[in-house]
Amino acid sequence: MAPSPRAASPELESMMKESADAVNKTIRHLLPESDLPEAPLYEAMRYGTLNGGKRLRPFMVCQAAKLFGVDEMRARRTAAALECLHSYSLIHDDLPAMDNADTRRGKPSTHVEFDEATAILAGDALLTFAFEVLSNEETHADPRVRIELVNMLAVAAGGHGMVGGQMLDLIGEGEEFDLGTISRMQRMKTGKLMAFACESGAVLGKAGEVFRRALRNYAYDLGLAFQVTDDVLDVEESPSVLGKPANQDEAAGKSTFVSTMGKEQAKQRAEMLVEQAVRHLHVFDGRADTLIELAYYVLERRA
Repeated sequence: MAPSPRAASPELESMMKESADAVNKTIRHLLPESDLPEAPLYEAMRYGTLNGGKRLRPFMVCQAAKLFGVDEMRARRTAAALECLHSYSLIHDDLPAMDNADTRRGKPSTHVEFDEATAILAGDALLTFAFEVLSNEETHADPRVRIELVNMLAVAAGGHGMVGGQMLDLIGEGEEFDLGTISRMQRMKTGKLMAFACESGAVLGKAGEVFRRALRNYAYDLGLAFQVTDDVLDVEESPSVLGKPANQDEAAGKSTFVSTMGKEQAKQRAEMLVEQAVRHLHVFDGRADTLIELAYYVLERRA
């Protein structure tokens, strides 16, 4: 992919790793090992959430929250809740009835490591656990903030968000989508959770609508750029680099940005979306530089 006009700083990956370590620590605390008879469920939940990954969405939560001086523990709990929900979606996506993927992040998928029934239950439990964490007063003392977080995540993850987008993705295996439908599908599948990631930081900080809208629009554009880049990587990179099977979309006959626009035009679209995302952050007058760098990181990532 062509180099961006402003490359991500060398410090960004270090910041992301530090953030990922902190969120992983929070998840381990929230999901301790169990000696109960149903312990295999908790083992599968931990396996599905603590199996690597850059923790991009949690990083967005924490960085957005930092803009408004939010307590780090509250931000990490919100980030952990989002990651539990995101992990549930990956566990279910990998199932034979969905993408039928045997690997995730370079490791056996949860249904391969355990079994299909346990993977389904682990995903179900992680989904509901995300709302349990958000609704707990440790996440925020103000119940109105907690209610808004729960509502926002439910909308982002449900039929009008991630799950609805996944349904469109399945329909797309038998139909050829135009660019508008593909964009809508990916906005639902990817953009809605990224929008929650950024806007939740503003909700925790009780920020005004101007800042909330800026973060929301940034996340929508970045989420679409992320998916365009993902489509490009699916045809360019090997499974060893991706940590999952390559060329899955082409094998399933799905309409993607690459299949619809061609690889080079898709790359140009990703660059345009990133520049558009960055412009939304000008309202922060230089205080959102890390989120700006993150946008270019998404453009340049190789996995």
